[in-house]
Amino acid sequence: MNDAADGRVPRTPTGNAEVDALLGRLADTDHLATDGHIEVYEDVHRGLRDALTALDARPGPSGPSSSARH
Repeated sequence: MNDAADGRVPRTPTGNAEVDALLGRLADTDHLATDGHIEVYEDVHRGLRDALTALDARPGPSGPSSSARH
């Protein structure tokens, strides 16, 4: 059965395995009582926040050198 037919929202992979795994974890809420959803949402949110923080921590390309301005 495909995602649309069984009521799940289809997901397009992001290309980042860590983010895809976190988003896949949202499907866990399908099998939990409503009061169990918050734990999953908080866990996924924390993981996504950590992934974004890790992107900020990576060194980016250096800016133009001063000799490039002349």
